[in-house]
Amino acid sequence: MKKDKAHIKVMVGLSGGVDSAVALALLKAEGYNVEAAFMRNWDALLNNDISGNPTLYDPTCPQEVDYNDAKAVADALGVKLHRVDFVKEYWDYVFSYFLKEYEVGRTPNPDIFCNKYIKFDAFLAWALNMGADYIATGHYAKLETVNGALVMKKSADKDKDQTYFLSQLSNAQLARTLFPLGDIPKTKVRELALKLNLTPAQKKDSTGICFIGERHFRNFLKNYIPAQNGVIVDINTGKEIGTHTGVYYYTLGQRRGLGIGGLKDYPENKRWYVCKKDVVNNILYVANDDEDEHLKSDKITLSDVNFINEELPSGSDMNVKLRYRQKDLPAKYYKDEKGAYLLFPQPYLAVTPGQAAVFYHKDICLGGAIISDVFYQGKKVD
Repeated sequence: MKKDKAHIKVMVGLSGGVDSAVALALLKAEGYNVEAAFMRNWDALLNNDISGNPTLYDPTCPQEVDYNDAKAVADALGVKLHRVDFVKEYWDYVFSYFLKEYEVGRTPNPDIFCNKYIKFDAFLAWALNMGADYIATGHYAKLETVNGALVMKKSADKDKDQTYFLSQLSNAQLARTLFPLGDIPKTKVRELALKLNLTPAQKKDSTGICFIGERHFRNFLKNYIPAQNGVIVDINTGKEIGTHTGVYYYTLGQRRGLGIGGLKDYPENKRWYVCKKDVVNNILYVANDDEDEHLKSDKITLSDVNFINEELPSGSDMNVKLRYRQKDLPAKYYKDEKGAYLLFPQPYLAVTPGQAAVFYHKDICLGGAIISDVFYQGKKVD
């Protein structure tokens, strides 16, 4: 027998932003028994570096501002607000991984693992222990039952769709989750927040690292991975054409912030693109053609492969998103005794180890994986 909504307890992750505020308001209006929780996952007062040594107070993390905004929303809606601490879990499962990936020259996406291990694992377990039937967040994604199976679909607002960041979740995690914003465009979300006079109504969207906030990224990373200046080399000629501030801080395909324009030996003055990072020798390699073969790939190997429902058979067609906000691209999924990989029907540019490859069939997110190695015409691109 189904419970009526008044007897279904939903614990809403309330971040202090407009999306989770409206998600809470919508669920309460629908008649659910709602409570909210603000997750403290980063210690802004006493950061520790990777060795466990304390560093100075970090005033750039707006955690208390966010908590106060979350509290104002909960008070305005008459909802009980909890404050729950996952600092250790975040360090152990998300931030340590983030640092280790950068140390070997890869470019990780910590938000994906934050969702997997914190919001939809540690927080979910805590919420269930508090008697909740479901958790809810302000993510833009939809859950539907198709042929008897729960599937995750892209949100109605395709510009805000966040299934990319939810691709490592399991079916069991999603079965205990509600996404109230799945069918609502972001403009409508802000309109609802203004109508309800919620504090974050005009607060800008967060674009920083999950739970750490927005800050000068290189300066922040230097606290944990000290780097030295090194040379920038034209990968095709071997010429040294500039200096960099540390190979860790650059991303494959990056074309801004390199400081190597207007070189007299290159009168055509084309844009330069990062195409290789040698972390051992501290060399950054670049190419001045966006179609350079060093930027191309036609195969990637995968780690952390996750299918939300059944794994596709080897040789299956799918679409894949290789970066957030990138369009879906055709690919074939294979798996053999060496592991899983994707083959592309044509070369794709600037595919980056450490980033996510997220799998789709039309609007259904099938799951995803982490890009391990990149290949072009049988050779590893490194």
